[in-house]
Amino acid sequence: MSELELEKPARSKRSKASRNAFIFVANLFVSGAFLAVLLASVAAFWGKGVFEDQGPLAAEKTIVVNKGSDLSTIARVLESGGIINNPMVFNLGVRANGNQNKLKAGEYAFDPGISMKAGMEQLVSGRSIQYAVTIPEGWTTRKAYKRIAASDLLTGEMPLLVDEGTLRPETYSFERGATRAQVVNQMIDAQTKLVDNIWEGREPNIPLTTKRQLVILASLIEMETGPKAEERGKVAQVFYNRLRQGWRLETDPTILYGLYNARGKEREFEGGIRKSEKQDRSNTYNTYFIEGLPPGPITNPGKAALEAAANPTPTDAMFFVADGTGGHAFTKTLDEHNKYVAELRKREAEQA
Repeated sequence: MSELELEKPARSKRSKASRNAFIFVANLFVSGAFLAVLLASVAAFWGKGVFEDQGPLAAEKTIVVNKGSDLSTIARVLESGGIINNPMVFNLGVRANGNQNKLKAGEYAFDPGISMKAGMEQLVSGRSIQYAVTIPEGWTTRKAYKRIAASDLLTGEMPLLVDEGTLRPETYSFERGATRAQVVNQMIDAQTKLVDNIWEGREPNIPLTTKRQLVILASLIEMETGPKAEERGKVAQVFYNRLRQGWRLETDPTILYGLYNARGKEREFEGGIRKSEKQDRSNTYNTYFIEGLPPGPITNPGKAALEAAANPTPTDAMFFVADGTGGHAFTKTLDEHNKYVAELRKREAEQA
């Protein structure tokens, strides 16, 4: 060997073995990671399919999701209702879509075969079952309260009795479990907005100075007009004609309200005013004795009556009387009025 040549050190068997062991472990790790990714991809693909495929529900089913329920609780409720059959997949699917905190409480009706995804979307949208309560025009506040209190779909105590005329007669939607106070507040808000809007658009020459007076007069119109809605404007104008002339309004429904409803008693207006009731001077609502408007509304007037009070139909009539057909006869003088009443009574006697 030349002096200039250097002797190469021999590679140790131990170093070679260590390197082989490292490569083996690295390969094993890579293979394991690849296998884990593969399995995760397969699981995700399978889970996505299960989440989006048709579900097990055979017939429409209604369930209730209570307020405060977390995702796991909702999944169990859906499983017990037969809407889903894999709570874990539902849980993971909802989380994957970022909706774990967006599912809303309520009562839901699910269609047969609904998928987990569609069920999730329905819960996120809050498309729960809606119920309704209807308060007809011309109902007193006490009568409206009785209907709301009787609903077994509502919860909670009834609020304190609010003033007559502050509830809007309408149909109101609510979810099972809504409180009675919420429904009443909804009715108050609706009437307040309605009166405000109508008052803004009122005919400027009507002899009223406040929105409360508008509601009072509208309540009289509501109780004096029947199925012929087109007469409301003329009834309103008759009342205004009498107010301008300083005449008493002399409307029968105020008598019954003052004697009964205002005192918490029951007596519906059906046209039968007794002579003793009409002559009761202690009745502060008796418009046969008091001047001007009664002290408050006698019912909760609807939109049509309020609009008639704000924008009456021009007429020079000073009287009106039921004509026996659901409408009224309007007359200008007392003689004309009395003549018509006599004719009406004669026809009624002949038909009896």
